[in-house]
Amino acid sequence: MPTALLNEHHMHYEIHGEGEPLFISGGWGTFCHGGIGHIPAGLTERYQVIVFDHRGLADSDDDPTIPATTALYAEDVIALAAHLGLERAHFVGIVGIGACIFQEVAIRRPDLVRSLVNSGCWARVDPYLAAQMDLWLEMHAAAGFEAFQRFVVVESFRPDFFAAAGHRLLGPDGGWKELRGNLQAHRRLTEAAKAHDALDRLGRIRAPALVFHNGIDRITGPRLTRPVQAAIPGAMGYEMPQAAHVVTGRDAKAEFARTLLAFLAAQ
Repeated sequence: MPTALLNEHHMHYEIHGEGEPLFISGGWGTFCHGGIGHIPAGLTERYQVIVFDHRGLADSDDDPTIPATTALYAEDVIALAAHLGLERAHFVGIVGIGACIFQEVAIRRPDLVRSLVNSGCWARVDPYLAAQMDLWLEMHAAAGFEAFQRFVVVESFRPDFFAAAGHRLLGPDGGWKELRGNLQAHRRLTEAAKAHDALDRLGRIRAPALVFHNGIDRITGPRLTRPVQAAIPGAMGYEMPQAAHVVTGRDAKAEFARTLLAFLAAQ
């Protein structure tokens, strides 16, 4: 799969499916390298889906002397769109910093963003989320990746799903595996995530927007997602009262995908 020199770093990306272009990004991981199966069902059957490695992760390199910000990551995405010759695209940010990066894209390049979807998002970090991210980083640095992985997996999934599938969520192929042996990328993503503050600028977004509110999300729950919806003019919200940070379970995943596809089709 291709890697291009964009915004002064080598950026790995993949394209799956055909149709209108759609960028999708998650949190401190990637949907590349076999991870495309983790995106909502139905997207690759209807859209040209573009996924990529954040700088510093997997096959994208990084320059640690450049301050890490969501604006920097957004400029990476904007450069990728230009490299691909895309004038307009849908942007779907789910489960973390990918949503914040796409907020920045929509603010900076309203002409580029046909629609914007956010889940597991924030526009300004509160003390609770900042403390969580600091704790995860301290645990990774002091106790190792495995301890960090166990802690963040427990925080991110429903208790019943963890009880049934915890063995798949942990280990070399488990959650946040791209950060294994990559403490520098974890530090830089934390730096960017904590510094993200778009709350007073979300009013500049002109694209139709949909924000998911996951009721039992212990990381980016409605206390953080509702202000995002409120600040984007005309944004729609969708309530998933029994969903955690990561949406799991056949019915809930189907509901999420169905809602997402209906919104995209209307734009």
